[in-house]
Amino acid sequence: MRYRLLGASGLRVSEIALGAMTFSDRDLSWGASPEQSRAIFHAFADAGGTFIDTASIYGDMFGGEDHSSERVLADLLAGDREHFVLATKYTSSNTTDVSRSGNSVKSMRQSIDASLRALRTDYVDVLWLHMWDGTTPVEEVLRGVQQLVSAGKILYFGFSDTPAWVVSHAVALARARGWTPPIAVQVEYSLAERTAERELLPMAEALDLGILAWGPLAGGVLTGKYTGTDGRGGRYGNMAFSAKVGPLDEHRLRVGRALDGVAAKLGHPASQVALAWLRNRPGVVIPIVGARQPDQLTENLAGLDLVLPDESLAELEAASAPALGFPEAFLAHELARSFRTSGHYDAIDNHRALHYPAR
Repeated sequence: MRYRLLGASGLRVSEIALGAMTFSDRDLSWGASPEQSRAIFHAFADAGGTFIDTASIYGDMFGGEDHSSERVLADLLAGDREHFVLATKYTSSNTTDVSRSGNSVKSMRQSIDASLRALRTDYVDVLWLHMWDGTTPVEEVLRGVQQLVSAGKILYFGFSDTPAWVVSHAVALARARGWTPPIAVQVEYSLAERTAERELLPMAEALDLGILAWGPLAGGVLTGKYTGTDGRGGRYGNMAFSAKVGPLDEHRLRVGRALDGVAAKLGHPASQVALAWLRNRPGVVIPIVGARQPDQLTENLAGLDLVLPDESLAELEAASAPALGFPEAFLAHELARSFRTSGHYDAIDNHRALHYPAR
């Protein structure tokens, strides 16, 4: 395991984060029991993993019970809390109480206090705004973060599932006013879902924000599970929300099959190749890897030393490239490049250009 600095901070985190969405003390058909969760956690820790990602709603997202995953983690972290970088999220609630959801300071304070009780700790290392509610002023979110930092309840802050304009607004405000700035963003990002490259990832690179990628295996599509290479087959049933909610579409199948081909040539499982591709991306991209069984996590961690050859990267790039949309497609057009550089685009030093395909 290697360790990375998260954004413009001194926080050292493992190059893979353990996603604890499946950890539960409830009887769930799709989750991991406390015993399974313990085995998964120890497999991660034994490999050198330190970064743990959970949320107030995880563990029983659809059953009306908040903080289930956090309660399981409390037992697992009790022996060595300070060794781990613990992140949780606020915004969502399983209850029907309107005051317990959203991005307001009231929701933030209620959620973090309940999370601290469930986790049996007096602080979390990173608090994420789980998803943008579209109504709370950015200034209010930052004011609430500043209060929690001053109270010692959180050390760092980041945005998950939030538009680029909101995050960039927050960074500018925090830096101008001397408040605690966000240090990272959390986005859905994988070979099968690369649309974050349009705005979110170039923004993160420009503003020195760390990037955590959820859904790095696209709900199993990038493991060979639904493309047949591992013999399991099966029906697409990803519990996680996705930009491609619904049936398994042809784009994801096409990317999955291309990945299977590359993995076969390299002699590695498809999941290891998919994670190696992510870790090769510009900026600090940290995959959040979850599991229901310890052997799933062990297989993924076994590929941490995998370095993909250039020809494999090119093949995966061609199979998974996203549609850029406006304005990126317009700006990438040869005529637009010529107009803005007087025909000298290839002769101008572009070392400051951001590194995603849209740029």
